[in-house]
Amino acid sequence: HHHHHHHHGSVISINSGSSSSSIKTSLNAAIFETPRTLVNKGMQSFQNYDVPTSLAYFDKADAALPDGSLKPYLWQRGISYYYLDRFQEGSDQFRLDVSVNPLDVEEIVWDIACLARMNNGGDEFPPERRMALPEGRKDRRRIMGTVYSLFRGDGMMEYDLRKAGHEGNVSDEFYSLFYLGLYCEVRNET
Repeated sequence: HHHHHHHHGSVISINSGSSSSSIKTSLNAAIFETPRTLVNKGMQSFQNYDVPTSLAYFDKADAALPDGSLKPYLWQRGISYYYLDRFQEGSDQFRLDVSVNPLDVEEIVWDIACLARMNNGGDEFPPERRMALPEGRKDRRRIMGTVYSLFRGDGMMEYDLRKAGHEGNVSDEFYSLFYLGLYCEVRNET
């Protein structure tokens, strides 16, 4: 009996290691990609300047969780919307995200960018409907605090953001230039 049992076990291990089974597994993986994989592919497409494909991947990731639990975490989709000139949908995405994570300065800033671009031709800046951090909270990163103030119209100027970038590290310099670019784009559009 013991011998038979042992033999039975070895048959199972041979089967599970067989090539036919691993081929089947990879086929299934291709059919059902995890939301994380889809988001990563979307980010990759975005980095390759293929924004429409990035949006398609983010939408697929969202649809993969029908209960909507991924929706408030798809900030990347909001940025894709922005670059596709779909500012209302971008704003909706960022506002949903901030409702879950109220301390997210970047999403507040991107929402302001969307609102300002929707108000195309109007001279209302900063937009009246802009979001704010909860009372008494601020971003500890000097760069993001400056970006936030600039976009919200709370007193900081482009000069201040440039200065903060120069006085910070490489990453600070990158963010200051990136958000200065976004700010100029937004202000020239309005």
